Amino acid sequence: MMRIAVGLALLGILAAGCAAPKAKVTTAGTFGDDLEFLDKHSGALVLSDALGQAQVAVSPALQGRVLTSTADGPLGKSFGWINRSLFAAHQMQAHFNPFGGEDRFWIGPEGGQFSLYFGKDQPFDLDHWYVPHAIDTELYALVSRTADSAVFRKKFTVTNYSGTKFNVEVTRTVRLLAPLETWKLLDIRPVLGVKMVAYESINEITNEGKEPWKKDTGLLSIWILGTFNPSPTTTIVIPFRPGAEVDLGKPVKDDYFGKVPADRLVVKENVAYFKADGQCRSKIGAGPRRAKGILGSYDAANHVLTLVQYTATKSAADYVNSAWEIQKDPYTGDVINSYNDGPASAGAKPMGPFYELESSSPALALEPGKSAQHVHRTIHLVGDEALLDPIARAALGVGIKDILSALPK
Repeated sequence: MMRIAVGLALLGILAAGCAAPKAKVTTAGTFGDDLEFLDKHSGALVLSDALGQAQVAVSPALQGRVLTSTADGPLGKSFGWINRSLFAAHQMQAHFNPFGGEDRFWIGPEGGQFSLYFGKDQPFDLDHWYVPHAIDTELYALVSRTADSAVFRKKFTVTNYSGTKFNVEVTRTVRLLAPLETWKLLDIRPVLGVKMVAYESINEITNEGKEPWKKDTGLLSIWILGTFNPSPTTTIVIPFRPGAEVDLGKPVKDDYFGKVPADRLVVKENVAYFKADGQCRSKIGAGPRRAKGILGSYDAANHVLTLVQYTATKSAADYVNSAWEIQKDPYTGDVINSYNDGPASAGAKPMGPFYELESSSPALALEPGKSAQHVHRTIHLVGDEALLDPIARAALGVGIKDILSALPK
């Protein structure tokens, strides 16, 4: 509790004079309303375009994570899920503090003999799962900032399930992207009438130790998770490369927490649809031979198409395996994942609820002093379905009507 209290106090100092001007009137569910709440409980740096429409709220106290964003100024919809009750409680939880946020820095693997979330010889269950403080509650130093970017840095040590110690330095840059740059990155011509906010986190990890990181004692990966508001009308879309399992592996891993029910996951020839209602704890993933460098979701009630791009390393074969078990092959993990929150057991409360869009770097076999980067890019597009449809087709390979009709009602 002391660690986060100090971090939040420092953030109040860092954020002074940095926040965008507050609107005189804000409404629940708006970006301005979330900023007012955060100002009371933790503070946030606000990155903004020149017009103040595309804005991103970032927290140094919480590892430089992007808490939320908007495409339409203070009165616009707030896209990130924020755990208001946890912020307001000012009381840390032992296992994990799900503050939320659209882009948070973690490191993998989560499970297995090289896990960073389970102690040596501990069972792989929720009672023994602990998120390292360095990626959960600790302050990252604000190194520099401009109107549309901020750089954070942190040094820390973590130890895996097998006892290997890692001395790490993380440098994390959050950067707001201009519309023309974003359309170019999507390889799509600009669509008039669509509102947009786009940003990316550039995540660099350095081996600060004296020994190389080796496969036989465990490797780390950069793992970025985006947490968003669920709804009965939100569907996650994961396009993948079609082909035989013998050549490319299973299209979608669907058994992280037990097999996902058929009414919540539909896998077709080249795309998977996953329900994002926050009512059923479930998780899916795709490996590097299947993933296409992009995933997304569509919120039909609010006409929000969310796209996530990430560094796709075509030559990389080794990705850490996060399955909660001692693994036969700890380097056959996923490059992308999506999580839908829900109760872990009958009668239990969900962590959120929320849903997540995630990406990971390859397993990092770094020599002392060497670094690796992973970029995770989030793009929210708001507009009429007729305007969003060609964007969805170009980016995800399916149209809005395909998404709306994919899952059983």
